[in-house]
Amino acid sequence: MSHLLPLSRVAKLVGQPRHTLQEMIRNGTLATFDGMVELDELLRAFPEVKWDDDAEFRRVTEIKDKAFAKRVRERALPDKDVLVARLNELGDDYAAAKALLLHYGNVMTWLDEKIDEIEENASAETHHALHTLRAFLLRNLAETPPDAVLAQAVIAQERILKLMSAHVTIQPSGHEFYVDGNDTLLEAALRNGVSLSYGCSNGNCGECKARVVSGEVKKVHAHDYVLKQAEKDAGVILLCAYAPVNDVVIEANVAEARDIPLQQITAKVKSVEVFNPQMAALHILAPRSQRLRYLGGQSIQVEANGVSGRYAIASCPCDDRHIEVQIPRRPGDAFAEALFTTLKANDTVKMEGPFGEFVLDEDSPRPVIFLAFGAGFAPIKSLIQHAMSLELAESMDLHWLADAAGHYQDNLCRTWTDALDNFNYVPHAQGGDPDAVLADIVLDYPDLHRFDVYAAGTAAQLDPARAHFVRHGLPEARWFAGAIDG
Repeated sequence: MSHLLPLSRVAKLVGQPRHTLQEMIRNGTLATFDGMVELDELLRAFPEVKWDDDAEFRRVTEIKDKAFAKRVRERALPDKDVLVARLNELGDDYAAAKALLLHYGNVMTWLDEKIDEIEENASAETHHALHTLRAFLLRNLAETPPDAVLAQAVIAQERILKLMSAHVTIQPSGHEFYVDGNDTLLEAALRNGVSLSYGCSNGNCGECKARVVSGEVKKVHAHDYVLKQAEKDAGVILLCAYAPVNDVVIEANVAEARDIPLQQITAKVKSVEVFNPQMAALHILAPRSQRLRYLGGQSIQVEANGVSGRYAIASCPCDDRHIEVQIPRRPGDAFAEALFTTLKANDTVKMEGPFGEFVLDEDSPRPVIFLAFGAGFAPIKSLIQHAMSLELAESMDLHWLADAAGHYQDNLCRTWTDALDNFNYVPHAQGGDPDAVLADIVLDYPDLHRFDVYAAGTAAQLDPARAHFVRHGLPEARWFAGAIDG
């Protein structure tokens, strides 16, 4: 009987992003069956993986042994009821496997007896054949072949993964993610950049209703919203109150930019981060009961101390409580001036949004070029982090054309380059001829028709950039632009 693994779990086991495995499938170096990978195929395709290096098991052991383990366990380990249910399921798997082995043992005993019966009246030739068969069976049953040892190691790691996390597929969009630790389905979806519909996130509004198509879930938080009996019978749950016991398929809508309602939230300033005299970031902490729903690349209106302004969000929607906006210091911008001079931690700030449709094309498998002009880095940063959380792009190249504020998060970009095999960062210093810089950039991509390009800057910067890229082969439909104020 084949042992089949979902592609997303294979990605975790071998430490490769899913898009890398999808590329292997496209070029024929990894075979799948209905989206699943057979264990033998996994071992063949990844002979270099050290399956006996059980990092996940060691991680669990470290969590258990830490001196400050209680707080860590509460976040990193599943809810106790979910953990019990998963252990019971693994116990059932073990019992079924043991019963099958006992059955095979009985079959082998019967076969041995049958060989004895046949040998009594067998010819010399038949006797020799039966003796050879018996020797073959005894030898192979007594020895453990190397691939069986590897298979055992892979299955052991997979069982640890299934104990600590569960795989979720969203229909009809096809989004996939893992629920780790004690996250609810909603928390895990948002953490992985999947923008599901929700309102309060604490069980009061019912906006995160979804239907369980397959798999088992368990209620981990009480909720005041009352589901109708017909909804319960149909498998409807609140995503903010349930966690998966095993791999599940959920029917839910993934929001596009136009689907996200305009929200008004009163929050607190978490901190003000001044990068240099020309650029600062405002970090906002939204209340637990009213988080900001948005997609990477969108913007919000912020107001504090009687002044306001609209700015691009620079943070990832995977962390909807912590909002970052990056604001250049420009003449006439009263909010920017307040940010640099008077705004401080714990001040009240009002947010309204999100605005705009400068967001990722989540259906595109193409490699991506990100083009940031000066402060246009803010929405590009949000898009990059969103793409990372979704594991969307085959590759990502960032070209940042600096203005007077410079490459104020240069270290962050270099960290992405070091951490990700598919990310490349090219900073372009201030002062060069923009047309010449753009001409040099497009020359690095003789196959521009393969790419999507996301560019953010002023209209005066974006228009000539678009002309350069389209002239050198980029289809117009694959140019995505987000304009910021100059």
